[in-house]
Amino acid sequence: MRKKVIIFGAQGALGKQLDVRARSDYDVLTWHKGDIDITDEDLVKKKVAAEMPDIIINAAAYNAVDRCEQDEEEKHQAELINGAAVGFLAQAALAAGALFVHFSTDYVFSGDASEPYQENSEPAPLNVYGQSKLRGEKEIIKLSGRGLQWRLIRTARLFGPPGEGEGAKENFFLALLKLSRRQPEIKVIDREEIGSFTYTVDLAAAVFDLLQSGQGAGIYHLANSGQASWFEAAVHFFRSIGSRVAVLPIRSADYPRPARRPLFSVLANTKLPPVRDWQTALDEYISTLKE
Repeated sequence: MRKKVIIFGAQGALGKQLDVRARSDYDVLTWHKGDIDITDEDLVKKKVAAEMPDIIINAAAYNAVDRCEQDEEEKHQAELINGAAVGFLAQAALAAGALFVHFSTDYVFSGDASEPYQENSEPAPLNVYGQSKLRGEKEIIKLSGRGLQWRLIRTARLFGPPGEGEGAKENFFLALLKLSRRQPEIKVIDREEIGSFTYTVDLAAAVFDLLQSGQGAGIYHLANSGQASWFEAAVHFFRSIGSRVAVLPIRSADYPRPARRPLFSVLANTKLPPVRDWQTALDEYISTLKE
């Protein structure tokens, strides 16, 4: 008998790829914010209890990093969606006896490290967004002792086919492509904000490989192998698409934003098979843009 999976945030870029990947092996229910408000605790628990899924995957998130840093209402939304609501979903999973899968971010780290962050590295977020995601992590971990089965997956810098609907976020490379059509040169941060990049197609595949591997509860890091600055990734992107746009390196101080970013937030995957390198994954994504 096929297991039942509920995917929250199913219209987002990651949610869509999780849906695509799951359908061959699972009975899938996809819920987006038009179907359910995950910040409504009673509604979440009622709807999950009515379905009694085997697995709940939460791909819903608030990710307007700068808006929540400078606006109190946006900060409240980040704390609700990334923090409290994760607790509601985890409690609903526990009550249903379901495995709970949730995604977090490299922004839970300070960026002070000189080596990639491992799964057990100490979080110390620099901004409101990172703090809200860390609260979500803590909501899950505190239920672990009560019997919750969980997999917490930290990832970073997602790119891939776009999501749908209100609030769908444009990935870095699509934003670059649009900019290149309007201006002959683009300034991008280099030598700082070094991180991991993640192709949503590869991430979705790795998630279900993890679920079928027998690995236990815990924190996992999943991103494409390798590391890069935003500048290095931009140079590779434009070279691969054959664009002649000039990409100019700048420092973080030259591009001030409300929220501080970690200067180094590469994720070390020490528990799972490595995912292919980000350059190969990006080239595959680029081939889909040309179709």
